[in-house]
Amino acid sequence: MQLTNRSKQVSNKEMTLAEKMYLPEIVKGLAITMSHFFKKKPTIQYPEVKRYLGPVFRGHHVLKRDEQGRERCTACGLCAVACPAEAISMVAAERTKGEESLYREEKYAAVYEINMLRCIFCGLCEEACPKQAIYLRHDRFLPVFTERDDIVYGKDKLVEKMDDRYVRNNPSVQATPTEPSLSRSVG
Repeated sequence: MQLTNRSKQVSNKEMTLAEKMYLPEIVKGLAITMSHFFKKKPTIQYPEVKRYLGPVFRGHHVLKRDEQGRERCTACGLCAVACPAEAISMVAAERTKGEESLYREEKYAAVYEINMLRCIFCGLCEEACPKQAIYLRHDRFLPVFTERDDIVYGKDKLVEKMDDRYVRNNPSVQATPTEPSLSRSVG
């Protein structure tokens, strides 16, 4: 009775002197090592050349504005509820007369804070937002923290500037030697 069809016949032949000394395997290993000396280096010159991070990279958070420059966030709290790390907190306020040019809806986020030490960059806040108000940029890293006060991002660091609008499909991103094609489809 045979239990599997993947069984192999094992031979117990005597090894040659070269095989006993592992010489063929050492030569094969050295050949692989030598072949790497002549390949193109994957290193890029970082400050001058920025590596393409890809369309699925999640980096710096941004609170979007609409075309008229009004904040999209309505302080519904869905992003804070969706956040598994509980990094987002907000305080809602009512829009007063004369603030129609600042806020889109009747209710807005007077205080919107993200604790960057808690954030795990999962993107669930981005998916939960019904107004498409929060995005995680795919083209910008989060800066290094030097002070403990820099860890909590408020609206001053999150709301996008009108002269630096974030667009998801950024045509100005250039390919680097490690990413020769930007036209790959995301699977």
